[in-house]
Amino acid sequence: MPTTLIVGATRGLGASLAAAYAESGSNVYATARTFTPPTSPAHANITWVPGIDIATESAGTALASALPAHTVIDILIVCAGYFVSETFDEPRWKEEVHMYTTCAVGPVFVVQALVAAGKIKANLGVPGGGEAAEGGKVILVSSESGSIGLRHEKEGGGNYAHHASKTALNMVGKLLSLDLADRGISVAIVHPGFMRTEMTKNVGYHQYWDSGGAVTPEEAAASLIPFVDSFTLAMSGQYWAPRGARDIGTAEAIMGKDLPVPLQLPW
Repeated sequence: MPTTLIVGATRGLGASLAAAYAESGSNVYATARTFTPPTSPAHANITWVPGIDIATESAGTALASALPAHTVIDILIVCAGYFVSETFDEPRWKEEVHMYTTCAVGPVFVVQALVAAGKIKANLGVPGGGEAAEGGKVILVSSESGSIGLRHEKEGGGNYAHHASKTALNMVGKLLSLDLADRGISVAIVHPGFMRTEMTKNVGYHQYWDSGGAVTPEEAAASLIPFVDSFTLAMSGQYWAPRGARDIGTAEAIMGKDLPVPLQLPW
């Protein structure tokens, strides 16, 4: 069974992914910001790595050092996120910096440190210069909110750093896919779905849960895992909605009807 590392696994999608992968028999490493490992999700196959805050410069090296010496990760999923709402009249400087750092800066340092330490499975090609074979998979959890192409006047403006930090993460994913291709490491950028989480509730989005087709983190995880299984190096650097357009309010207006599942999203 694969070895999976979930960065940001204490709640929401990360917690659901950790539990689901563990139930399937995968060896799961799961990070938490606190230095006291959480008690949930609890499973014999989950090993907690506490004290990992992706918004700090040392998070990547600390994580690489904390993993057992011979551990090689088959699937890395970066779920850590931060969302504070803003309006044009009330932008929030410190919160914006933290959103960008958490969503777009931190993942670069985490992925780089893990690759440099040999912690993500790499296949460097065949003798004689052949193409790299399939190696590990890096899954960056973004959002349709980071798509410039899907922005539409019906949803208006505001929430500048929430949207733009995800746009920045999308570019990070594309660039990482280019840097890691010769190692056989594929990179996916995904919109896992509009979810019923504390994060969306805390910014007032719970009022749209029903009308927007929001799903539980468990449902989102159940859609994401088979997508990750089928994701290949040929798809690396692309931006996907594994659940399709069902919870993307602007999708039909911009992309048309009868859209496929999974759906490749516009940048």
